[in-house]
Amino acid sequence: MLATSRTLSTRVWPLLLVKPTRGLVDEKLKVIVRNLNPRQGVTLRCVHQSEDKDVWEGFGHYISDQRGTVTVAKDASMGGTYKGVEAMGLMWSMQPVPGSRKGLRLRKKHVLSPMVFHISVFDGHITQGFSQLTALATHDVERWYVAPGVQRVYLQEKGVRGTLFIPPGPGPFPGLLDLWGGGGGLVEYRAALLASHGFVSFALEYLSSEEINAPMTDVKYFEVAYQILQSHAMVQKDRLALFGLSFGSCVALSMAAYSKIIKPRCCVCISGSHVNPVQRTLSETFQEITKNISKMRVEDDQVIWRDLILPIPADPSMKVDVGQIKCPVLLVNGSDDQNVAAVESAEDMERMMEKAGNRHLLQVLTYPGAGHLIEPPYTPHHRASNFALGKDKVIMLWGGQAKPHADAQEDSWEKIVAFLQQHLYFTGPQAKL
Repeated sequence: MLATSRTLSTRVWPLLLVKPTRGLVDEKLKVIVRNLNPRQGVTLRCVHQSEDKDVWEGFGHYISDQRGTVTVAKDASMGGTYKGVEAMGLMWSMQPVPGSRKGLRLRKKHVLSPMVFHISVFDGHITQGFSQLTALATHDVERWYVAPGVQRVYLQEKGVRGTLFIPPGPGPFPGLLDLWGGGGGLVEYRAALLASHGFVSFALEYLSSEEINAPMTDVKYFEVAYQILQSHAMVQKDRLALFGLSFGSCVALSMAAYSKIIKPRCCVCISGSHVNPVQRTLSETFQEITKNISKMRVEDDQVIWRDLILPIPADPSMKVDVGQIKCPVLLVNGSDDQNVAAVESAEDMERMMEKAGNRHLLQVLTYPGAGHLIEPPYTPHHRASNFALGKDKVIMLWGGQAKPHADAQEDSWEKIVAFLQQHLYFTGPQAKL
């Protein structure tokens, strides 16, 4: 039998300890509950209200030990939104509360303010009706994308738009160009977090802006952005990297292979492909991509996009000539990516680079059970979410399962930061063939 709360006459109030109460989003939390009864069943719940006013929750069911203590990093959750020993399960398992809008995705828009999470402990194993219950104890924590001292500088220069994040300290620092995917807009949170780890990060906007003529945006736009970053007083101009996600990966690979101006020290590409190189305007590139729109599938009202580039074309003109890349490249992929055939693309890139003699520059991380949206660690998994496909709003299937996807995000982020540190901070002259 599980113990219940002490009677009022003998109650010692439970103590909820959470550290750090203020930290970066990629820092692990230590969550401990003390002063419970031995073998008491409790529910730990984490709640966050997004900037769009949607409420997200994650919760786990625990049983205290003989001393009346629950240590989340050591004790197994018996149920809830996650199971097993998961130090950060309260974060990565978060889901919209029942009754929420369809297709939500939790993303930080205004990075100069924290994400505030309310962590509470309840008596018994609860799955719903939390708002009608009184918590035994509650603790608030702040999770930040910007470390103290990181500067945010919005840039609109030479037709280029984006946001520069500069680490604290005298500098200069290595820099990187942060390229997001086909969803467009200005996405800052990853660049902010990378700056918190010592890299001047330029979050580049190149789609979906009235001030940017996307149909005419071409290679020159990215080259000018690179030069703006390179010429900044706080940047080491010979220690720059390209960082891409999804379509941003294709841009990064294209620039690294063909540009005479963009000469990165290394590239990180998440969930991308080398098919349909960016050598003309973006409008022309998207026209090439959508030539195979008949291969798009819809299952359970969710759009599956990955088949558009399958089978990987044999025609060299339809792919980035990755054999021309002269810097280290890190590919990060999920085996259950339903948006881009990233695993098949990586295998083809390996063959191409082996033939060209630069295979030694390629490192591939493939994560079983992970989907397309491999984000910084402890970000909730989104198997599908709302997406603007041209003028149409659809539910895009990204793929992945919550637990393996969470593991992939934690492991890949550590390896990505180490890769960037190795090639931007610790190496000598740029790798040569």
